[in-house]
Amino acid sequence: MGLAIELEKGGVPTVAVHTNVFARLAKSVARVNGMPNTRQAFVPQPVVGRSPSELREYIEGDDPVSGRRFIQEVLEGLTAPLDEEDQKGVSFDRTRPRLLEPATEEELHELFLRERWTDMLPIVLPTEERVEAMLKGTSRSPDEIVGRLRPTMFREFWEFNVEKVAVNAVMAGARPEYLPVILALASTGQTARSSSTTSFATIAMVNGPIRHEIGMNWGTGAFGPYNHANATIGRAYGLLSQNLQGGSVPGETYMGSQGNSYSYSACFAENEERSPWTPFHTAHGFDAEQSAVSAFMGGWYTEYGTIRDDTWADRFRLQLRAVDPFTGPLLALDPLAANKLVEQGFDTRESLQEWLAENSLRTARELWDNQWMQTLLRPRALLGEEPYASYLNVDPDQMVQTFQPEDIHPVVVGGETGGTYKMIGGMLRGNIASVDDWR
Repeated sequence: MGLAIELEKGGVPTVAVHTNVFARLAKSVARVNGMPNTRQAFVPQPVVGRSPSELREYIEGDDPVSGRRFIQEVLEGLTAPLDEEDQKGVSFDRTRPRLLEPATEEELHELFLRERWTDMLPIVLPTEERVEAMLKGTSRSPDEIVGRLRPTMFREFWEFNVEKVAVNAVMAGARPEYLPVILALASTGQTARSSSTTSFATIAMVNGPIRHEIGMNWGTGAFGPYNHANATIGRAYGLLSQNLQGGSVPGETYMGSQGNSYSYSACFAENEERSPWTPFHTAHGFDAEQSAVSAFMGGWYTEYGTIRDDTWADRFRLQLRAVDPFTGPLLALDPLAANKLVEQGFDTRESLQEWLAENSLRTARELWDNQWMQTLLRPRALLGEEPYASYLNVDPDQMVQTFQPEDIHPVVVGGETGGTYKMIGGMLRGNIASVDDWR
């Protein structure tokens, strides 16, 4: 889509082809990129798994969006010259009034719900007084720029300031002392409201002294709705992501086919005190006495298990083979499970990462039979990027290593009521930020 827009901006007639379920999204992307008249054609969904004869019927049949012959849409789009209407573009006024008109609480709640400014749960109305009180949680100026977010590629970045983050923190029910954590998450550039069709969410983890200062939970029930700081920080991160990146509207700016319950709130603290290893953030340039947040994008699969002397290695191998090869896992270990792994010889986090990477084996056929590997990594492999370039030329049944050590993220969390772990989809692409910078 982005390439089609750039070609048309350059005066080259182009037709972008999509499946019909992406019609609203495709037209919206063209509009926000300033080319609302970009030529587009549509075929039915799905395409994957259809036989050649069925796909031929798509081409020879009607465009399900326009109702005209598909091939006619393509040929006319490629042969008709671009006129002034095609290339005139469009501009937008992104300014919004700082305050809403006075209304009753009931009317304001209804307005926020109708405008999709909420996560469909009740909110705390962000009055001037409440936002001002929230801003006392940071020394930063209300109009200071925090960062930029967007739901997916080829959509515009939206820039936002400290006050706008504070508004969403109020709505989530957070306290002022939580604001530095929320600002740090907002500054990572990683949205908690990804538009991926795979229903990605973002899971946030907090390290350092701030955990104690604001009373976070890293023990029993840390992933659950049992702690005010965990719950409202995660919720605020989700709310600010959807409101400060242009919304999350199903079918337009949100395309997660099934959705993801992690999107409501997914924030926990690492159990540093009961971990046999150094805190997670110290492996990424921070000192133990500093506070930091890590934003793991993924959350669309979860494997469970326990560490038992005779089965742990085989269980990990099977689960790693089931893990999506593009995202890599966030391995959340209860302290009992982590210490059991130390008994197996993994006295450092890094040694565990290396073993898991070396044992993340699957056939080359399985590796490439993945939409993300095909669309995002195969082009890089064709350009020679290793190790993927080597995997293109091996026997399809040959076992290949799926992950590198840096793709796997063991962390320690839990209350030692069971030696369990969760293997959760979680990419970490440098999305670690200092909390102390936002105090």
